[in-house]
Amino acid sequence: MRTVAFREMKHGSREDYLLLAEYERGYVAGAPERVLRALAQLDAEPLLGYQVTRLEHSLQTATRADRDGADADWVIAALLHDIGDVLAPTNHDQLAAAIIRPVVRDECTWVVAHHGLFQMVYYAHHYGEDPNGRARFADHPYYQACVDFCERWDQSSFDPDYDSLSLDHFAPLVRQVLSRRPWEPEVLREGEAVGLPPERSPRL
Repeated sequence: MRTVAFREMKHGSREDYLLLAEYERGYVAGAPERVLRALAQLDAEPLLGYQVTRLEHSLQTATRADRDGADADWVIAALLHDIGDVLAPTNHDQLAAAIIRPVVRDECTWVVAHHGLFQMVYYAHHYGEDPNGRARFADHPYYQACVDFCERWDQSSFDPDYDSLSLDHFAPLVRQVLSRRPWEPEVLREGEAVGLPPERSPRL
């Protein structure tokens, strides 16, 4: 394998950086496969105490989104919303949002980035903490989407009897969405509140 000549970046030549750009293109193209492996790792590094694994929770959340007729951005947001649990358990939502930010609608990224706070409405009072911290975002255009994401797809997806779709089912969509050209304005649609689709899947 060819390598650069420099030992400090400031000494790099044009040839060095063209070589790195060539390698980086291939590395970026491999990101969807690394994300799929990271999702699978949620089973290998379990968070104890729940009736389902973190992977099953992720698949269940995405399956509910899919069965509600959600678009690709929402399904990917649902599938990857907890992918940060292994490496960033105290701010997993921010890590997940960083992964999808360049290639999905801004609304979906914001919801993923804030779902940890919004989910606290269901349990924070048991720890003597404020369950209503999300209220400070009540005027945000994506507020209701995050409320709905948590209520309809996230908090309800810890059911060991739910018939989730497999990771193999979602893999083509992961490859498609994560292979989009990053930072395209027509994809990001910043400030546009679309919301979740009407609920149609049974909440069983």
